Amino acid sequence: MALEGLTGGRRIGRPGRLARAAARHPAITIAVWAAIIGGIVTVALAGVGGQGLFSRLDSGWTWAEGESTHADELLSGGDDQSSTLLVHGVDTADPELTGLTAALAAELAELPEVTVVDPLALPRLPDGTPPPQAARLFADDGDGFLLPATVAAVDGSVDDTTVDEVDARLTDAAERIRDRFPGAVAEVGSTALLVDSIVSLSENDLQRGETVALPIALLVMLVVFGGFLAAGLPLVGAIVSITGGLGALFGFTYLMDINTTVVNVVTAVGLGLSIDYGLLIVSRFREEAHAHVPADRLSAIVRAADTAGRTVLYSGTVFAIASLGLLLFPLPIVQAIGLGALSVTVISILSALTLLPALLAVLGAPLLRPGLLTRIPGVGALLRRFGDVAPEEGLFSRLTRRVQRHPALVTLACAAALVLLAAPVLQLRLANTSVDSLPATSQQYGFQSALRAHFPAAADQRVVLVTETEADAESWAEQVARLPHVVSVAAPEQAGEAWQAAVRVAHRTGADVVAAIRADRPGFPHWVTGADARTVDFAATLAAGAPWAALVIALGTIVLLFLMTGSLVVPIKALLASALSLGASLGVLVWGFQDGNFAGFMRFDPDDVLGVDVLVVLLTLVFGFGLAMDYEMFILSRITEQVERGVPDAEAIARGLQRSGRIITSAALIIIVVFAGFATGDLMVIKQLGTALAVAVFLDATIVRCLLVPAFMTWQRRIMWWAPAPLKRLHARFALRD
Repeated sequence: MALEGLTGGRRIGRPGRLARAAARHPAITIAVWAAIIGGIVTVALAGVGGQGLFSRLDSGWTWAEGESTHADELLSGGDDQSSTLLVHGVDTADPELTGLTAALAAELAELPEVTVVDPLALPRLPDGTPPPQAARLFADDGDGFLLPATVAAVDGSVDDTTVDEVDARLTDAAERIRDRFPGAVAEVGSTALLVDSIVSLSENDLQRGETVALPIALLVMLVVFGGFLAAGLPLVGAIVSITGGLGALFGFTYLMDINTTVVNVVTAVGLGLSIDYGLLIVSRFREEAHAHVPADRLSAIVRAADTAGRTVLYSGTVFAIASLGLLLFPLPIVQAIGLGALSVTVISILSALTLLPALLAVLGAPLLRPGLLTRIPGVGALLRRFGDVAPEEGLFSRLTRRVQRHPALVTLACAAALVLLAAPVLQLRLANTSVDSLPATSQQYGFQSALRAHFPAAADQRVVLVTETEADAESWAEQVARLPHVVSVAAPEQAGEAWQAAVRVAHRTGADVVAAIRADRPGFPHWVTGADARTVDFAATLAAGAPWAALVIALGTIVLLFLMTGSLVVPIKALLASALSLGASLGVLVWGFQDGNFAGFMRFDPDDVLGVDVLVVLLTLVFGFGLAMDYEMFILSRITEQVERGVPDAEAIARGLQRSGRIITSAALIIIVVFAGFATGDLMVIKQLGTALAVAVFLDATIVRCLLVPAFMTWQRRIMWWAPAPLKRLHARFALRD
């Protein structure tokens, strides 16, 4: 059959030709995809023949070049790793306890490159109090102690076997102490154990998110398609895309550190994108088949790929551009997320344009017949009403025509509502939730909680002054103690190659204190570190890369939409609409998490949430924009089809919304479910990100796409397709056409 014959005389484009090749040889196409996914599952996920993906992850995502990084290096004195036994609720003078710690210290000291400090063996002052240099090793109430063991680095690295042995012996000692001293708290903490705990939580959150999201997504698609077979195809694409994305991450672990958070983000993005694209392709296939009787399956597949597939390609390109923007940030975790998102986007596009056509070629005939669910009395009518093939007139066309009666008023009202929702952003506080909001389900929660409650001097401080000499530290501490929100400044003490003085600040004011300290610099070598200083440096590093990333994403989107539509107004409108919805979603995030209004039903302690995670803000803006452009492409492609047929602008907008409204609503509902599923996880960064993206998609699919976009396009229809004459000539030559 000639290529033109497959599309009613119109020559097909690249997406159609690619789908045609896959549909002509479905067995080969499906076998190739099965082999690729099977290999990834075997090697990357199961870890057959070596380490799997999850065993190669870390959680050191907070790294950022700044003065806090240099200060931490001075204080640590190198790459040594420490593990600590925490004991509280005991009599530190008990002979049995001191004998146990003495034996433990002796055992650990025999290990290579291990240094142990047994605080119970240190001589006491005449009044029975511990020596000042060891005060931080004793609980504030005197009923507990810390026993640290440090494995020294040799040639820049520590022996992991020794670290594991130290952790094992400390853990065994903690169990013996709990047995011998009922009611005592005995916990072991270390960086390695914290990493293991976060990796475990990440895996659990991933499984929980998929467990919640996939069944509900299937239910929504059953309503859309009216049968299990059609509903299952987008899920097949989702599984393929997620597995392929995780395989790509496994390869990247050999080139860079991959944080546990990256896996959850890539999984959520892959699930959302592939279901979006699957819905679009399958529904367009059914529409094309029903529109041409008798139905020619191959022709319907090619026409679907030539129209909806083109939209998938353009939409995926915009999302890929947004992902590429993340590579411009000089932070490993952000670059890793960008690479992972880029990989899963490419795989989602390829599976939609090759695997889905092959599956449609094999299963196309049953897909075109009414599903079993449609034969159930009452259910069938409901499914036909909400099906994927929209009638010429319906809810969305009627809604659009009502909006078009007062387009200016609706435009201004929608913009005002979104601005109102965005208002809490003015009180935004940035935080690092991986440090501040460790969930109670973490294996390290007991250690971290007891450390903060009973050993505040030994816990990670919010703000720390670092100098080269004790005298400089003392003079600087006196100056800082007079600043607003500073409760007290501890006496300087030596650590590593420097001197430090911990600054106690009022709750949630650490970032303000860091800014105030750095605004009035002393004349000697000095640095500011601590949890809040690291967050400030992390945010500053992101802010430094943000303008270039925003420029690349905005220009890429404008160029692509211009080449697609020939209009300069359409892409600018798309950018402004997305900015409004994203600002509103961040406002909801501040109101819900920072202000604590989501604490009850989302199961977190509002006092532990100091603000919105820095990484969440960035990813919400980037991925929220990419998902919004999905719906923009869905609507524009349908409106443009009508305009090209000579339909008047206002009517083309109404018909375009009617044709795309059901799929946009269904896709948005599924993505909201996906991100809400991940928001039920325990890691605060994933909880916040899932909530932010779910809200962003909800606002974009309702207020923006159903009201704001048709209202504005109708209001400004006289200029909507405008572009300067030189750009019109450029579009005539390089337009994205089939």
